[in-house]
Amino acid sequence: METDAAAERVTLALVAEEAGVSLSTISKVLNGRTDVSAATRARVETLLAARGYERRGGRAAPKAELIELVFHELDSIWSMELIAGVETVAKEHGLSVVLTVSGSRHSPDPDWIEGVMRRRPVGVVLVFSDLAPEYRERLRSRAIPFVIVDPAGDPSPDAPSVGSANWSGGLMATRHLIELGHRRIAAITGPEDMMCSLARLDGYRSAMNSAGLSIDPAYVRFGDFHVSGGRDRAGELLALDAPPTAIFAGSDLQALGALDAARAFGLRVPEDVSIVGYDDIPLARWVTPRLTTVHQPLKRMGEEAARLVIRLSDEQPATTPRMDLATSLVVRESTAPPASA
Repeated sequence: METDAAAERVTLALVAEEAGVSLSTISKVLNGRTDVSAATRARVETLLAARGYERRGGRAAPKAELIELVFHELDSIWSMELIAGVETVAKEHGLSVVLTVSGSRHSPDPDWIEGVMRRRPVGVVLVFSDLAPEYRERLRSRAIPFVIVDPAGDPSPDAPSVGSANWSGGLMATRHLIELGHRRIAAITGPEDMMCSLARLDGYRSAMNSAGLSIDPAYVRFGDFHVSGGRDRAGELLALDAPPTAIFAGSDLQALGALDAARAFGLRVPEDVSIVGYDDIPLARWVTPRLTTVHQPLKRMGEEAARLVIRLSDEQPATTPRMDLATSLVVRESTAPPASA
């Protein structure tokens, strides 16, 4: 009768033969070594799964008691809210949180996947637009679940995600300005290649169209969700021959830049120009005037993403979990009826 060790050797030899690689390459893949090409690793892991190979003792290598939270940048204030949400749930489950900064807003760098395969966290929460298919397969091959927190994109249908109602947020912000009596309403949104930018802008357009208001193309500007971009785009709008009486900014940071631009033009907010932000970061309550904004439940998004990734570490649902949390308008002091039509 064949021993478990002999059966394991036979399985690995078959996989090596089918993959066209050596047994030492198979060993490198199993041990998470980085000196194997991505294509070879993917081919080997696919064959191992097809052969039903189980690591020694029938168990996968033990996972570290942590959740990995991955950003492409940490200089945005809203990232602190997401971190707080993930940490809250991690502590409830006796887990730690490790932060990683990697890649662009679209996806982490290739070297990140090698690191996470070595760290073997309970799960990964990613603040990106999406995750490349080859990265998803690598994580799944090691039973490392992932969830995309989606304030900034539109993940693939098979990617578990937590997002918010961006279109509704843009609609609410613009309707508020219309109800105050504004007709010349401009919008500063984020980058053109981000779904949340387009969704918030679509909400703005829907509100304008529903009210029978025309949209001057000069009143629509794409930015970068940062203060400097908001300042620059608002400056362009306020320099127009017929400047807007109100600006809907696609993030609170852009709204802060718009406040600065208004001051540079000698304009008062909200007496001369109204400004609405998006996110409801803590700073929105402390600037002067206090910022009217769309509340995006960032901390809760982090909490729900952490809960979901922990659940996915224990079970495999029949359908891909996706969650969109509601947004709400918070009226403060940066909006008022226009001084003149």
